[in-house]
Amino acid sequence: MSKNNIMIHKYKEKLEEIQKTLAKCYDVTYRIIISDGGEVTAIFIDNICDVVQVNDYVIRPLMKTELRGQHMDFIKNSIIEVGITEYVHSNEELLQHILSGNVVLLFSFADEIIYCETKKYSFRAIQEPPTESVIKGPREGFNESTNDNISLIRKRLKDKKLKLENLRIGTSNHATVVMCYLEGEAPKELVDYIRQRLENEEVEYLVGSKYIDERLQEKRSIFDTIGYTEKPDVAVAHMTEGRVVILADNTPFVVTAPHFFLENLSTGDDYYGNKYAQNYFRLVRWTGLLIALLLPGLYLALNTYHYKLIPTIFVFRLAVTRAGVPFPTVVEIMIMMFFFQVLREAGIRLPQPIGSALSIVGALILGDAAIGAGLASEITVLVVALASISLFLIPKLYGPIVIWSNIILIFSALLGLPGFYIGFSVFVSHISSLTSCGYPFLYPLGTFKKFKFKDLVFRGDLRSISDNIFEEGKES
Repeated sequence: MSKNNIMIHKYKEKLEEIQKTLAKCYDVTYRIIISDGGEVTAIFIDNICDVVQVNDYVIRPLMKTELRGQHMDFIKNSIIEVGITEYVHSNEELLQHILSGNVVLLFSFADEIIYCETKKYSFRAIQEPPTESVIKGPREGFNESTNDNISLIRKRLKDKKLKLENLRIGTSNHATVVMCYLEGEAPKELVDYIRQRLENEEVEYLVGSKYIDERLQEKRSIFDTIGYTEKPDVAVAHMTEGRVVILADNTPFVVTAPHFFLENLSTGDDYYGNKYAQNYFRLVRWTGLLIALLLPGLYLALNTYHYKLIPTIFVFRLAVTRAGVPFPTVVEIMIMMFFFQVLREAGIRLPQPIGSALSIVGALILGDAAIGAGLASEITVLVVALASISLFLIPKLYGPIVIWSNIILIFSALLGLPGFYIGFSVFVSHISSLTSCGYPFLYPLGTFKKFKFKDLVFRGDLRSISDNIFEEGKES
C-alpha cells in the first residue's frame, strides 16, 4: 500500500472515530473541502462557533489556495487566517477543541491535525450586579464569560505584575479556571497553596465557583472563609492588597482568598462615600449583627429565668402581653422566627414585584394575626421582627447568623443567662478557630500579628487601606 493510501486510510479512520464519538449530536458540522491536494474536513459545532470566521478565514482560503506539496507549517501559518492556529496532539485534545467551539481540520494528505480558535459563546451583557448594588460607584459587574471578566480586570489594573494562570479542572468537562494575582504583592506561599489545592481537585464536572470555594476551605463551617464578589473594582482592590482572585467559566462570582470576617460588615459604598458618614453606617451594621445574633436569646433568658433584672413596670407589662399565650416563650419565639424565614424564602423565590409585596404585606398580616390568635405576644413579635430586619443589614452573614441565633436561643432556654453566655462563647470560639488559606479568619481579633491592612472596624483614609496585608507573613 502506497504512502498516500495509508494517509487516506488513517484520515477516514480518524473521521469515523470522531463521528462515532459525537453521534446523536445534530449541531456538529462536518464540512468537506475538496482541494488539489486531497480532502480536508472541517469539524465544528455551529452554535458555539463563529461560523462567519470559519467560512471567511478557514474554509475559503483552503479552497482558493493550492495545497499540493505545501508543508503543514505553511498551511497553518500562511494560508489559514485565524489568529490562533495550532496542532492537535491527542484524541482527547481534539474532542475538547471541538466541544469548546473551535474548528478542527483533518487532512487526507497529512498526518497532522490543526485546530483554529473560532469559539463564540452567547453571554449576557455587562450589567450592575444585583447582589452588590451601590449608590455611588462603578456599575459594571462580572458576567459568565471568563474573557469578559479578565478584560474588566485588565481595564482597571494596567500593571506588569498582574499574572493570570490558566488551570484546567474537571476530569470530564475541563473547565477553565484563571488564578489572578499581583506578583510580589501576593505571598508566594499563598499562591502555591491555592494552585496546589486546585490542581489536585478531582471533581468530574466543574459547574460553578462554589466547587473552588469548598476545595479551599480548611475547616467545615457555616461561615464562608473564602470570599466572593461580582464587582471588578472589588476584585482589583483585593489583588492590590496581596490576595488571589479566581475566575471560573459560567459564573459571575469570582472567588477571593483569603477572606476575613470583618469584610462581611463592609459594602461598596464605604469606599465611594464620605468616610465619616460611611463609618456611622458601618457601626449601624455592627449593631444589627449583635441584635440579630443576641437579642432573641437575651430576651428569652431575661423573660424566663431572670425577670428580676427587668424594671418592675416593664415586668408587669410583659405579663399582661403574655396573658393567654399557650406556649412557653422559647416556642413562641421559634414559631415567629420560622414565620419570618418562610416569608423571606417566599419573597426571594417569587418574581421580584410579587416577592417584595408578599414580604411586606405577609409580615404585617402574620404579626397581627399571631397576636390576635394568641400565638405570640406583642413584645415577642417586636423582638423577632427587630432581629429579622437587622439580618438584612448583613446579607453575606444571613445564613450563619440565623443558625447561630437559634443555637444561642436553645442555650438560653436551657440555662438562662449562663446558657446565653455559653452559647455566645461557643460562637466566638468557633469563628476564632477558623482560618482562610492559613490566615486567621477573625483578623485582627483572632491574632496578635500586626498587618498593614487598615480597613478594620472603621474605614480609614483610602490611601492607607491598600497597604500590603501580608507583610508579616502567613500564620503557621
